[in-house]
Order: sequence, then C-alpha cells, then structure tokens
Amino acid sequence: MSDLLERLRGRGWRMTAQRRVVAEVLDGEHVHLTADEVHARAVARLPEISRATVYNTLGELVSLGEVLEVATDHRAKRYDPNAHRPHHHLVCAECGAIRDVHPAGDPLADLPESERFGFTVSNVEVTYRGLCPDCAAQRPPSPAVARP
Repeated sequence: MSDLLERLRGRGWRMTAQRRVVAEVLDGEHVHLTADEVHARAVARLPEISRATVYNTLGELVSLGEVLEVATDHRAKRYDPNAHRPHHHLVCAECGAIRDVHPAGDPLADLPESERFGFTVSNVEVTYRGLCPDCAAQRPPSPAVARP
C-alpha cells in the first residue's frame, strides 16, 4: 500500500481538506487514476471540491515527486502514488488497466554499454503490454490454423 499521506505529512505539506481528500483518493496499491476519476471520487467525499483544485493538487504532487504521472499510449494521463518504490507497469492494451510490477533484477543491467551511446542513464521506465484477464476472456478464441 502507498504511504502517500504519511509522506506528505512528513514533508510538512499544508493539508487542507481538499488536498487531504485528493491524497486519500490516490493512496493505495495499484492506484492509477485519471484526473477525472480522482475528481469523481473526491466529490463523493467532499462535494464542494472543484475540478481545478483537483488538477492543481495533482500537478503539485507530481512537482513534489510524490506522485508519478503515467502516460500510456494516447489515453488520459494517470496518477501513481507509488513514486518512492521503483517499479514498472503492466498495461492492458484493450481497457487500459494498469498494475504495478516489481520484477527481480536491474533493468539497466540489461542495457549493454555499447547500446547506451554515451548516455549517463539515470532512470529506467519499463511498460509491459498485453491483455488483462477480463479482456482476454472477452476475446473470441483464435481460429484454428489449418494444417496440410
């Protein structure tokens, strides 16, 4: 589970009711909500919260490095509170569901020096793509290939 609220308190971040609600909505494991989803959930807890406040709070959390902004293909950006635990993402190509994954090993070690082209690499982002179990179950089975 994410420790977003604790991290923000530890930083002395001014915890207004609106900011607290946004942080509470984001807190958790495998949370990758769009700004509109954050707003909808925040409104359920605090009806007077505005869309602008949600967007501004998300922007501030990203600037602070407490939330990651995740962009997958041409879909809406999603917000990930697990900014302090290195991880990769598993993305469903059909519905866009995202899960955090923590493979063993160092992905940078898989990049040979000859393929770095002189870059000093400071960060690695890996995205695995496929179909989630729900979307895979909805697809019709592939037709059998006729063999001679």
